[in-house]
Amino acid sequence: MATSSATASPLPQDRFLGMKITPITRRRLHNFKANRRGFWSLWIFLILFTLSLFAEFIANDKPLLVRYDGNFYAPVFTVYPETTFGGEFETQADYRDPFVQDLINEKGWMVWPPIRYSYRTINYNLSVPAPAPPSTENWLGTDDQGRDVVARLIYGFRISILFGLTLTILSSIVGIAAGAVQGYFGGTTDLLFQRFIEVWSGLPTLYLLIILASVVEPNFWWLLGLLLLFSWMSLVGVVRAEFLRARNFDYVRAARALGAGDALIMFRHVLPNAMVATLTFMPFILNGSITTLTALDFLGFGLPPGSPSLGELLAQGKANLQAPWLGLTAFFTLAIMLSLLIFIGEAVRDAFDPRKTVGPLPGTGSALKPSARPVAKKAAAE
Repeated sequence: MATSSATASPLPQDRFLGMKITPITRRRLHNFKANRRGFWSLWIFLILFTLSLFAEFIANDKPLLVRYDGNFYAPVFTVYPETTFGGEFETQADYRDPFVQDLINEKGWMVWPPIRYSYRTINYNLSVPAPAPPSTENWLGTDDQGRDVVARLIYGFRISILFGLTLTILSSIVGIAAGAVQGYFGGTTDLLFQRFIEVWSGLPTLYLLIILASVVEPNFWWLLGLLLLFSWMSLVGVVRAEFLRARNFDYVRAARALGAGDALIMFRHVLPNAMVATLTFMPFILNGSITTLTALDFLGFGLPPGSPSLGELLAQGKANLQAPWLGLTAFFTLAIMLSLLIFIGEAVRDAFDPRKTVGPLPGTGSALKPSARPVAKKAAAE
């Protein structure tokens, strides 16, 4: 009896950051880590993205810290006039000006970031006409306007990821909601939604984006809303299929019999099961969002002129074939970023694949392969 009681007792659950990790979640984490390429791609991507979030501290034409006449100043956060450091003008201090530098060095010192250029800073002291080749001052050279390529890559990487993440989250919310309504209610609702999606997806998206972008000068948020009009359809089919499959399950019928509302059943009982298939598509949707922004920037219909953009740098490389460092740096940056996202997506897909069981069984220290399950069941029955 003691053995039976011990067997029937619930298995202990691990905790991470104060949250419980169920056996299923623990197994998915093991499956994700088993894909070594995807696991390390996630770490590399997170490190690069985190560094890009602090781009102002890595590449900037303003010092990080200034000590002048016994006082400390942080030009990265606050705009100071030139008169603060003994100058003559009330305008913003130009810290790259030798006159301002001499004023500060007379009574203090400055701490500069590793790259003394922002994405919009123009180097007027080039020894050759722009675009200048790589040098000790400009590690990857300059573009055709004399701006540092490394600084534009860092800022462009950040804006590409932030744009892609925002578009992916918003389009996923709209797509999941539309697919949930369509699949849960079915019938006429499903039929009308399907006809609408067929018509809407048949529109020439790229041409419409080009036409609208030529009429109104797009900014970050305007372009985000414009792409959201068409990007939400990528998840509708997946969520719709999951809801069509689950709406007649016994637990859904039991919830209806108990008087639960449709919204409660959809988003509390059915949606968690549908999210398993949805999450596997998220890295690939992020990949497509970044590619779309890069393509629009390359064609000149994306972010406003002067914005740090990988697509704009690719366009400069196409227009300046005598400066191969422009196209090559933008190409390799984009290729590495998209490859990391693809590898992460493959690892997420493996983590949620029920056919893959590479982690230890809950409550045990051994692993059970899918092919060994029938043998284990037969032995348990005997």
